[in-house]
Amino acid sequence: MIRDFEDLLILAHAMDEPQRLLVLLAKAETQTSAEGDLQSGALTPVICVDKAPGEIKDFKSLVAEADEVTRDWNMMLVASMSGSGGQEPTSEEVQPHLDRMANDILTGQDLTRYAIFDRDENVVVVQPRHGAPGAFMGMGGL
Repeated sequence: MIRDFEDLLILAHAMDEPQRLLVLLAKAETQTSAEGDLQSGALTPVICVDKAPGEIKDFKSLVAEADEVTRDWNMMLVASMSGSGGQEPTSEEVQPHLDRMANDILTGQDLTRYAIFDRDENVVVVQPRHGAPGAFMGMGGL
């Protein structure tokens, strides 16, 4: 289980084939339940980028780099894509997967295939809310 972003970087470096980390920043508009532990709302993709694990020092530096482009995000979705034959995936190979990440949010798909963090590096668990594309229910760090 991934406990923080560092775990994700360690796993990516340990893979047999070179990896690209696919990062999508999203804006979550949330409402908190009366008990204070469950939130619901809507996600909107903001920007996405791919990076080699070696290009990312740590979560804090990735947040600082993202904030240079836009501060209008509060959730980070991350996936990893393997290369083959000792080569990293190319930008052309990565782009459809970044598009899929954005589409998964917009169409209310299951996001459990992604590691999701808030701005403070807390792991966020998100479940789609049926019948409402882009809507979610979640626990943790939002």
